[in-house]
Amino acid sequence: MKVLITGGAGFIGSNFIEYILRRIPTYNIVNLDKLTYAGELSNLKQVETNIKYTFIKGDICDKDLVNRLFEKYNFNAVVHFAAESHVDNSIEGPDAFIATNINGTYNLLEAARKHWMTAPHETKEDCKNNRFLNISTDEVYGSLGEEGLFKETTPYAPNSPYSASKAASDLIVRSYFHTYGMNVVTTNCSNNYGPKQHDEKLIPTIVRKALSGDIIPIYGDGKNIRDWLYVEDHCKGIDLAFHNGTSGETYNIGGKNERNNLYIANKICEILDKLRPKEKPYSSQITFVKDRPGHDFRYAIDASKIETQLGWQAKENFETGLHKTIQWYLNKYDK
Repeated sequence: MKVLITGGAGFIGSNFIEYILRRIPTYNIVNLDKLTYAGELSNLKQVETNIKYTFIKGDICDKDLVNRLFEKYNFNAVVHFAAESHVDNSIEGPDAFIATNINGTYNLLEAARKHWMTAPHETKEDCKNNRFLNISTDEVYGSLGEEGLFKETTPYAPNSPYSASKAASDLIVRSYFHTYGMNVVTTNCSNNYGPKQHDEKLIPTIVRKALSGDIIPIYGDGKNIRDWLYVEDHCKGIDLAFHNGTSGETYNIGGKNERNNLYIANKICEILDKLRPKEKPYSSQITFVKDRPGHDFRYAIDASKIETQLGWQAKENFETGLHKTIQWYLNKYDK
């Protein structure tokens, strides 16, 4: 199996590459990553010498490059992580989000269609089992009130340039199934956390700011709620959707770990008080700052479809996963 993984130097992509090469060491993995600020080759230290792993620096928006790679490697599958993904950055500068998340996804789909298919709903004989897996987010569904869960049937209602660009890419992927008969699957996940996440994200930011003695910034009143998913649990869900998912289907992957931002900040401070005690409790650094424009109140996923149809279960609850995550960052910041 020759698999193109896009954005594999990022947080979730790098965790998935390590995971899949452990589980199926015969796979040939080509990692195409632009190495923006969010991509780090250090995330892939454990696999960089693996003869089954190849890294290529490049942009999915480069149509010629994408086509050359398909011609050279004759991919059997694409697992598409590459995306601009930070909501604040999308508010400041949406251009990169439109380019990468929409146009980049289109380039990959077109390359796959040209190399795998002869006409709509006619796949080349040696490409019958080829598959395009699109990794997306629960943010495409918009915001929930105090009750309810996002299901695969929930209408899309994105509220930021980031989530709108991901919603657009999901719909383009969907269209390639219905129009061309391409073997596609989409997964929409809740907020990931765990090792290798970029420093700008909520949990690494809280840990980093706490340790440095800076204020720990919390938007608004800190009551915004997210469903948190440990990254290795997500990788297992992606694996199941990739190998066993039904073509054309969407699978929501969530951790059933709803926590608000203020709880998370206080919990991290509580753990740090035990692991790295200092004169004042870390929670004294928590500071409320001006809320993000269009800040969605609550996300929460109903993962019953992937649980019942594909047998997926989250192993970590939020607290066990958080302890592992904080310890990883302490080791990182100690170096």
